[in-house]
Amino acid sequence: MTAEAMEAGSGEGAAADGDRPLRIALLTYKGNPFCGGQGVYVRHLSRELARLGHRVEVIGSQPYPVLDEGLPELSLTELASLDLYRQPDPFRTPKREEYRDWIDALEVGTMWTGGFPEPLTFSLRARRHLRARRGDFDVVHDNQTLGYGLLGDVGAPLVTTIHHPITVDRQLELDAAEGWQRRASVRRWYAFTRMQKRVARRLPSVLTVSGTSRQEIVDHLGVAQDRIHVVHIGADTDLFSPDPAVRQVPGRIVTTSSADVPLKGLVFLVEALAKVRTEHPGAHLVVVGKRAEDGPVAQAIERYGLEGAVEFVKGISDAELVDLVRSAEVACVPSLYEGFSLPAAEAMATGTPLVATTGGAIPEVAGPDGETCLAVPPGDSGALAAALSRLLGDPELRVRLGVAGRERVLQRFTWARAAEGTVAHYRQAMAGSAGAAPRRSAGDDSCRSAAGPDLSQARLRSPGGTPIAATPPDRSAAAEGAETPAPDAAEELVVANRESRATC
Repeated sequence: MTAEAMEAGSGEGAAADGDRPLRIALLTYKGNPFCGGQGVYVRHLSRELARLGHRVEVIGSQPYPVLDEGLPELSLTELASLDLYRQPDPFRTPKREEYRDWIDALEVGTMWTGGFPEPLTFSLRARRHLRARRGDFDVVHDNQTLGYGLLGDVGAPLVTTIHHPITVDRQLELDAAEGWQRRASVRRWYAFTRMQKRVARRLPSVLTVSGTSRQEIVDHLGVAQDRIHVVHIGADTDLFSPDPAVRQVPGRIVTTSSADVPLKGLVFLVEALAKVRTEHPGAHLVVVGKRAEDGPVAQAIERYGLEGAVEFVKGISDAELVDLVRSAEVACVPSLYEGFSLPAAEAMATGTPLVATTGGAIPEVAGPDGETCLAVPPGDSGALAAALSRLLGDPELRVRLGVAGRERVLQRFTWARAAEGTVAHYRQAMAGSAGAAPRRSAGDDSCRSAAGPDLSQARLRSPGGTPIAATPPDRSAAAEGAETPAPDAAEELVVANRESRATC
């Protein structure tokens, strides 16, 4: 396969896929396919890899991925966390009997101190699982965990997808934060990005979803550009397709927002809607996502008196989502930044005309202004309002942009092409691994003295000082007496372990 085909995903079909089916471990530390791009990526990529004849085992944590049925080559292995952010009791404190080992203690301790533990703790659990199953997989594909546990020997060559650097999200939240306490909280929550930077720089093979993301990974994470390969992802064009039988609702604007965070730009869309309604009183917004009570978006809705003009829907099926997008006169992506923008590709695939910002890689997906979409600067509610009003008032323009948008997606952004391009890089990583000198296992006794303390002997204390048992009942008395340092220090010990063992 040519380098160009590998970059974009080949359209040559399964015959170009190589010599034999692969055994693929696809890792994802969170996998909700209805809210958030990582879960969508895992669901659709795993399906298309299985359709190519590869055996795909998705290994994920809560919320567990939902995979397509009817594919015998596709399976799910649940690698359970403590699920500390589950609804309806997020940030919960687990009961004593829920603790299984030191990783659970580390997970709780990091949450207690305001951090986000899941990338680190999932990587440690995944490493243990993969090493116990050495020989079961030809390649391991990590979906942006970027945790210390995935450095070194994980039993098979490693390929990693980075959709975009989370440092971008961190900076946008810091820019929007008011007061030193809020800024300190944001910094602590995003402390895991330090780990992700360190890990990313040592990865042998990185995939990303757009040229814009590739440059951001170079700039923000310091990864060498020649180790980053673009494989565009796409829309399910069979599912997201036009249907003339679905009635369009006059004035309906639809958008997707996985979280009430500055990155998604939803506040600017609410502000724009208030302006649009002065010209189009029937204009209203349907948001696919959960409303955060007392969040910035809810406050903006109240401020502009739009309670009856903004509706949130969540937990809907694929078919309901597609019909919702079809029913809109306009779809909108107001994000300040996106590493790709699946909502843009999916809306275009249905033939719904799109208004989108030029944030991040969105223009790479949505195409030229006035040809396949209407493009506006990010963070500009006035420009958003003007573009939305223009489309709502021009049926011919809506039809023209809708037809051109779907054609662009069909030519460039399908999951079949994404799977073919991904497999090409799997084979490249396998070939590179076969030619490399074998690496010493991170668990070898010969490295033990250089690697620092064994974190499996750890315990944590609660904020009140009560010891938490995080080890099996048959632990030795000596091990039971060991205490874990604070979570940040534990994280640094993991770094020391990895870096020391790498030089053994």
